[in-house]
Amino acid sequence: MELRQLRYFLTVAEELHFGRAAERLHIAQSAVSQQLRRLERELGAELFTRTTRVVRLTEAGDRLLPYAREMLALQARAREAVDDLRAEGAATVRLGTSAGLGARLDAVLTAFGGHAGAAQVELVTGSVEHRLAQVRTGDLDAALLRGERTPEPGLEFLPLWEDALLAALPASHELAALETVELARLAELPLRLAPRSRNPALHDLVVRSCRAAGYTPVPGPEFTNDQDTLAAIGHGRPTWTVFYAPHARQLPVPGVVFRPLSGPEPTMPTYLVVRDGPPGAALRALIEACYEAAEATPVRG
Repeated sequence: MELRQLRYFLTVAEELHFGRAAERLHIAQSAVSQQLRRLERELGAELFTRTTRVVRLTEAGDRLLPYAREMLALQARAREAVDDLRAEGAATVRLGTSAGLGARLDAVLTAFGGHAGAAQVELVTGSVEHRLAQVRTGDLDAALLRGERTPEPGLEFLPLWEDALLAALPASHELAALETVELARLAELPLRLAPRSRNPALHDLVVRSCRAAGYTPVPGPEFTNDQDTLAAIGHGRPTWTVFYAPHARQLPVPGVVFRPLSGPEPTMPTYLVVRDGPPGAALRALIEACYEAAEATPVRG
């Protein structure tokens, strides 16, 4: 029994006319009659009574009718499911990101390419509040966020990794000769830090770590951007700042060295935020890629 035969049977049963059924199916009437005769032979029963003027279902045809409808409906749903999967595979996932992800983001995108087939990632930047709002409304499929998070209705925060902070110091400074710099030894050196309004998670972590080391940091000129800030550290009066370890590896700057911090060692957690509910195929591939990148990329530079 073929689905094609059941489709022909159902069309004739609805039209009760072989000619009109053939027109609906866009095939010759003889092909409809031929396939139905084959179906009747296979079932061992006549499905229609035919006269020159009337076509009616037999008792066997009446019994077959609901099963034919069910099987053709199942076929349609099966095709729809596969079509949906193919569409998801070719979809674009909108991912909210922030500056300083460095090698982490490279690892996520590389892993995603191995999991997602034809799907692509579109990167979108914005403030933490804006990214959260866009995930909540569905304008973003997911967002990478740093800093400790509290539960929020409708959102799920998936923990990914923790990145160490490295101190960026003048290469000529005496502390640059050390492999690891204790935070307490930076107490007298002005700190270049972005205002809290621009990056509250990083600002709070650095200030909290310095206070745990016994001092409040001396404020230096504002952190503006990577290039200008590092150039000022390397060639201006002695100051320092912090970078995430995976990002610092991509910033070789003459006159500047990056050193791990201790006493305490500040680390920043990163989460992937998604909406509650089962993810589609493309988003599921992104989640798997983030977990893979978390395992592949070390915390330290």
